[in-house]
Amino acid sequence: MRQLILIRYGEIYLKGLNRPYFLHALVDRVKQVAKPFGGKVWLHDARLFVSDMTDMEGCMTAVSRVFGVHSLCPAIEMDKADFTAICEQAASMMEGITGTFKVDARRSDKRYPMTSPQINMEMGGYILEHTQGLSVDIHHPEHVMNVEIRDHAYLYVRVIEAVGGMPVGTGGKATLLLSGGIDSPVAGYCIAKRGVEISAVHFHSYPYTSERAKEKVITLAKQLSSYCCGIRLYIVPFTEPQLTIHEKCPEEYGTLIMRRFMMRIASRIAEKEGARALITGESIGQVASQTIEALCCTDAVVPMPVFRPLIGNDKIEIIHIAEKIGTYETSCLPYEDCCTVFTPRHPATHPKLENVERAEQGLDIESLVQAAVDGAELIEV
Repeated sequence: MRQLILIRYGEIYLKGLNRPYFLHALVDRVKQVAKPFGGKVWLHDARLFVSDMTDMEGCMTAVSRVFGVHSLCPAIEMDKADFTAICEQAASMMEGITGTFKVDARRSDKRYPMTSPQINMEMGGYILEHTQGLSVDIHHPEHVMNVEIRDHAYLYVRVIEAVGGMPVGTGGKATLLLSGGIDSPVAGYCIAKRGVEISAVHFHSYPYTSERAKEKVITLAKQLSSYCCGIRLYIVPFTEPQLTIHEKCPEEYGTLIMRRFMMRIASRIAEKEGARALITGESIGQVASQTIEALCCTDAVVPMPVFRPLIGNDKIEIIHIAEKIGTYETSCLPYEDCCTVFTPRHPATHPKLENVERAEQGLDIESLVQAAVDGAELIEV
């Protein structure tokens, strides 16, 4: 008998002949997060297992954040041949629990001498006889004693919901424009959940944005990396482009032109990273630069798709996700980002592309973009 973590995956079941590829990626990701806890990871009979952890709760928390994991359970593995011992262990695990319960047996080993309904009845009766404060409710129980009969018997009561999605790396690569706000970390999380490996770009306008603002973004990247198994973060010097735009472009187009420069720079870095798309946290109508017309103007300067997973969400919905993934409090720290520098009093909300391009004609776009790319600082998070 030994204690271990039993891990279930979800959407991977639908992958047919490609399933081994996705399972291999999932096992690699679980091994990566279990390694600091000394955990041994293996895949067998549609389940992943982790054993020999130095800190079971810490390891379960880390595994629950691996994209591709649907749920996990702290379980007891036993010899399936001794049904009496299995019942004794089940009663021991239900000791101290009160309320209603049922036994839910799943028998993947069809040669086992008892059927699932028989296991439910026998084990449920044993638990009732040897514990106090419990009664049976097979329809709406407060507690479930789970039993899986595979090569061994696995018993567990507690089921921990995980993040779901697909293993990182199975959906290609994309680059996130990571500000210090609430939205962009959530956008990165949503796309990474679909199996996309993300790198990130942050635009830093020193001295108009402080070192504390930079540290805040690094912290956000670290929080995201606990789901993404690491992030390559580029800190881009953006003071010169912003000052040049402020001095030479019409004020009402200032923010929009700034966004176009960000997209140009981010797409160059994405190409260096082997990424095939950009990710932003924009939502229609949230600010002046996020109207449909403005988004069309920013997309016009990049040669790759732009993923906007939050495009139809309102702010409250985005905040709920930020709270769930643990980035909200960091995003709310009162350190400015470059998007708040030189904000126009009356920004254009329904710009025409030809007018924006005309407003940029006095700029040496290529040299400003290339200087920013060349000056980017890479931080491995």
